[in-house]
Amino acid sequence: MTTDDLAATTPPSTRRRRLWLLLRDILVIVVIALVVSFLVKTFLVRSFYIPSGSMERTLLKDDRILVDQLTPRFGGYERGDVVVFRDPGGWLPVVTEPERPPVVEAIDWGLSLVGLSAPDSKDHLIKRIVGVAGDHVVCCNAMGQITVNDVPIDETPYVDLAAGQSAPIEVPFDVVVPENALWVLGDNRDHSRDSRYNRDQPSQGFVPLENVVGRAFLITWPLDRFGLIDFHHDVFAGVPEPAGP
Repeated sequence: MTTDDLAATTPPSTRRRRLWLLLRDILVIVVIALVVSFLVKTFLVRSFYIPSGSMERTLLKDDRILVDQLTPRFGGYERGDVVVFRDPGGWLPVVTEPERPPVVEAIDWGLSLVGLSAPDSKDHLIKRIVGVAGDHVVCCNAMGQITVNDVPIDETPYVDLAAGQSAPIEVPFDVVVPENALWVLGDNRDHSRDSRYNRDQPSQGFVPLENVVGRAFLITWPLDRFGLIDFHHDVFAGVPEPAGP
């Protein structure tokens, strides 16, 4: 008896039941995949794209990155970490986005749930941590270097300087980072609206830890730039712990 003969002799109710079981199994697999992707995006890793050139040379505009949300919850943040954070208030200009067709919005929303789209990237910033809670951070010494707890740091491994420039343009500041906050600067120092330029905002230029999404660790796109992000922790290796109150 051939397959066609078997199909012909199978009652319609049985065929419908088999089809329903197949569709049910596919639906369960899809739902599980969506739930797992949602949990990963919510608690472990998120995808963002870089909307500006403020972190060049480390990150270029339109780079796609992954952000680790889990590890910092246990180990905290260190000087040199590259972090993504929500605008503490007044750091980003108010931008009115043109309306998109409802279908496009729905697709983007669905993709964002599983981390394949990052529509809120423009509502976030990405910078490098230069000071953590208690640090005394000052710009600048006679060589144009920032000092952290009275120790000058050599940022030439990652700061993007123009030809013939030995140090970024000085924007003087003298701050002590409060508890549960960070002092952050862009690697493209002369083209970054970072902590230095937001001292008149409600956060006084500091980034509250509650606003930090996580630590960027991997460039995923374009493929020719795929690789880990260098935190340059060695630059801050000689900085002592902040003095007590």
